Amino acid sequence: MHKEKEGWRRVTAITRDMVELLAPAGNWECLRAAVTNGANAVFFGVEKFNARARADNFKMEELPEIMAYLHKYGVKGFLTFNILVFEDEMKEAQILVDACIEAGVDAVIVQDMGLVKLIREISPDFPIHGSTQMTITSPEAVDFMKEYNLEVVVLGRENNLKHIKTIAGKTDTPLEVFVHGALCVSYSGQCLTSEMWGGRSANRGECAQACRLPYDLIVDGIQKEMGNIAYLLSPKDLAAIDLIPELIEAGVTSFKIEGRLKSPEYVANVVSKYRKAIDEYFEGEQYEPSTEELRELQQSFSRGFTHGFLKGTNNKQLVDGTFPKSRGVYLGTVKKVLKDAVLCELHAPLKRGDGIVFDAGNPQEKEEGGRVYDLRRKGRKIEGGAREGLIEIVPGRRDVQLSRVHVGDKIWKTNDPELDRKLRKTFETDYPYRPFPLAVHVTGRAGEPLVSIWRDIKTGGEVTIASEVRLEQAVKRPLTGEYLHEQWGRLGGTVYELAELKMALQGDVIVPVKELNRMRREAVEQLVIKREQPRTYIKRKIVNESSRARTVGNNTAQEMPKLISLCRTMEQIHASAQTDVDYIYADFEFTRDYPEAVEAVRQYGKKIALATPRIHMPGEQGVLNGMLRANPDAILVRNTGALQYFKQAGVKIPLFGDFSLNIANHKAAELFLEHGLEKVTPSYDLNIQQMVDMLAASPTERIELVIHQHLPMFHTEHCVYCTFLSEGTDYTNCGRPCESHRVSLQDRIGMSHPVRVDIGCRNTVYNAIEQSGAEYITNFRELGVQEYRVEFLEEDADKVREVLHLYREALNGSRTGTSVWRTLKATNQLGVTRGQLVK
Repeated sequence: MHKEKEGWRRVTAITRDMVELLAPAGNWECLRAAVTNGANAVFFGVEKFNARARADNFKMEELPEIMAYLHKYGVKGFLTFNILVFEDEMKEAQILVDACIEAGVDAVIVQDMGLVKLIREISPDFPIHGSTQMTITSPEAVDFMKEYNLEVVVLGRENNLKHIKTIAGKTDTPLEVFVHGALCVSYSGQCLTSEMWGGRSANRGECAQACRLPYDLIVDGIQKEMGNIAYLLSPKDLAAIDLIPELIEAGVTSFKIEGRLKSPEYVANVVSKYRKAIDEYFEGEQYEPSTEELRELQQSFSRGFTHGFLKGTNNKQLVDGTFPKSRGVYLGTVKKVLKDAVLCELHAPLKRGDGIVFDAGNPQEKEEGGRVYDLRRKGRKIEGGAREGLIEIVPGRRDVQLSRVHVGDKIWKTNDPELDRKLRKTFETDYPYRPFPLAVHVTGRAGEPLVSIWRDIKTGGEVTIASEVRLEQAVKRPLTGEYLHEQWGRLGGTVYELAELKMALQGDVIVPVKELNRMRREAVEQLVIKREQPRTYIKRKIVNESSRARTVGNNTAQEMPKLISLCRTMEQIHASAQTDVDYIYADFEFTRDYPEAVEAVRQYGKKIALATPRIHMPGEQGVLNGMLRANPDAILVRNTGALQYFKQAGVKIPLFGDFSLNIANHKAAELFLEHGLEKVTPSYDLNIQQMVDMLAASPTERIELVIHQHLPMFHTEHCVYCTFLSEGTDYTNCGRPCESHRVSLQDRIGMSHPVRVDIGCRNTVYNAIEQSGAEYITNFRELGVQEYRVEFLEEDADKVREVLHLYREALNGSRTGTSVWRTLKATNQLGVTRGQLVK
């Protein structure tokens, strides 16, 4: 039993066989590196449909070869299908699902609920893993997925150990948690920044990493001096290797390493370290990573290491702010600049040929870096490298302009060729991390063949191999168990080792050693073929649905469209209620103000829906209960955890599904409507053509569209207010600067993006400029859409009334959509990408 640590105790009967180390693979070298260094499973993508579009990725036709290779070595293969699927891609998605089933892929990792529905229509038993892109962060969200028989659920990176323990205690669904690699500052599945600003959607696997860019902090309209801190949203990298015991005891069974864009050396390095940590835990060792092991992890890739949110929220530890990219190992600082070298107080090993960079602490300044040419101590050459003390580092000729290096600059080791060579050796030839045990049973007697039954103990695969010659009576040196074990135990170069041999021979017999060798080779070949056979699943043939038939212009004479106003202040509530809007939504930073909003709207004789927080964590049911006590007319639901909670509570008032449910196709819309939502709002990832495609196949009478808003870009657990305006580390000690200040982030082109806080102290960064879909109202009306939402952020009462008046006129047909967005000086765009409507 592992020694108790910080009061933790084993709460689940988790065994070694239940625990899985899951490694990334962006190409074949990474695949081999994962296998040979001890991964139990590998996740990889093919071409289009995965969340790492920039990785090398594999081809769909390679799936059988990939799975045969992995299964030969006892490793599972999971295909990443963790993006949103647009309407015109559903047939293509079905083709890929069919290919996965045929190839025996062990599971697909899925984000899109429409894809979940499609897969279950095709196969009731093909394994699905719920991606972290699903934003599953509570027991209720896990419970929501139950009817789809998910094999594994990947929790949000923001769940801490207490959350994980709570969730594990309320479900029997295996839980997967990220333990190493890059952290997204935004909740996965809830980031729209990359596509809005860079045209590359994070929900489509093309993240442009807008969080790694520099921003100026604007506080109450004035730029705050931040010194060398510019990367306000760039988190350090996750490294939870020392938390493996606590995570296992909290109920985690799958440990995921991020990095499908990383090198095979990175994969080999990280997998081998976490393999050791898991193994030592189950061997009863008190595992602690050594300083050397941590340095090697940093060397492969590191922006600085953090536990992320696993030990709770600590905003100041999460973000350093001075650099956004991998640094490697910290060596020390420049003490003196010499004619051909720098003097450094060394804190880590350094050798000739290592890569270094000098960090002046100025994010805008070009850095100097290169290779180490020589090392000296007091002018004398050092043989074999140095580990500590005052060392003179001589850079390679023409690598570094020493005139640009200053006393006090930090020095980082960015590359270690010797480590890379060591890591490459681990995957240059294929071999199993551990050989698999074989059990052999042998029978025979003189005059008959020698019969052997070979069993792969791990898989249960079994083959019978008989000798091609008959056994002869032995005159001397009869066949013995010891001799047979020696001959058949020669399994080097295979995936097997002989663990058990039972012999039931009648009399003293003998068989040529050449025949024994043939039998061994044939047995191994047949057992490997059995290993490589694809898993089989139930597969149904489904008929592709045709889109709903619509004739352009056939819906123009419908009843008057409904106009909905989403408000974030009481001033906006009152202003909206004084217009002819049909419904008002309240989306306040602090839900304690909801009762006042409900009372105000009722005074005007209108209806009001209250918006849930975008995230639902364990222990936050009180927020949802408080919303119900406010007695609204409806609830705007923003996550599956809240939806499941309200369903279980038997809530009778209408539930509306918001954009954050990431509905991108008609199957996803149908799924959520089947779960009791009265209407749904499509994902902001859809551009105009993708939206029209979806609407053409969906029940548009139950669709609500957002046609005006400041797009919510990042939604993050990281609090900018706490990090940079407080001495505290989280909501318990930050002093709540969000209640007395307004913060925005100014980007490189001078646009200032507002940052707002919700009841859970989570931040949302909104786009600086509002956007309008008014241009397409006529198209939407022709498709049967009757409900249109306008969202406000910081607008005063007069602006609210003006905006609502313009959109009412557009809905009435008395004003063009073009006139609306031009009058408001808004961006003419629906969703996060402009798109182009095909006439």
